[in-house]
Amino acid sequence: MDIKAIYMNANAMLEGHFKLSSGNHSQYYLQSAKVLEDPKTAKLLADALSDKIKANGIVIDTVCAPALGGLIAGFALATALDKRSIFAERVNGEMQIRRGFEITPGEKVLICEDIITTGGSAMEAAKAIEALGGVVVGFAALANRGFCKRDGSALERKANCALPSDKPLFALADFDFEMYAPDNCPLCADGSEAIKPGSRGN
Repeated sequence: MDIKAIYMNANAMLEGHFKLSSGNHSQYYLQSAKVLEDPKTAKLLADALSDKIKANGIVIDTVCAPALGGLIAGFALATALDKRSIFAERVNGEMQIRRGFEITPGEKVLICEDIITTGGSAMEAAKAIEALGGVVVGFAALANRGFCKRDGSALERKANCALPSDKPLFALADFDFEMYAPDNCPLCADGSEAIKPGSRGN
């Protein structure tokens, strides 16, 4: 499966000058919502991701997605795995489990994002799960931005990956794009202005 082609065909791999959630700049931006707006494509990707997870043999009771970006990917993956689907949401800057969702002590939870960059939001959701007695057994995403090492990839883990090294990351592909600090960005030096097309901007 050519994940890059799927993103490009959905006009979900944008090229330009973008400000990422991390504050860094990049020439490319992945907008998974454009891919997931087609239910057939969402099912296709979730089924492929589910196959990778099942092949690993990991035991999962529940899939938890950080809102907002991970909601559709998390629900689609939970459907493919035939597991319960819940989500965490940020309230006053802190990720929480709300909406009546309950976690049983020892419940095995997989955290699912649409895209894993450094894994910061996924770790916030993991912290909320663990505070309720759940056990985070792994992480999943449609795409991996290349900072963290995914299961089955030769790409090495980078120092700023926030995910724990002792738990697996499942993703369909690595998108290892160059990123720049705002004060050392060649795109800025060329005179263009970074835009922020993601859910936290517009």
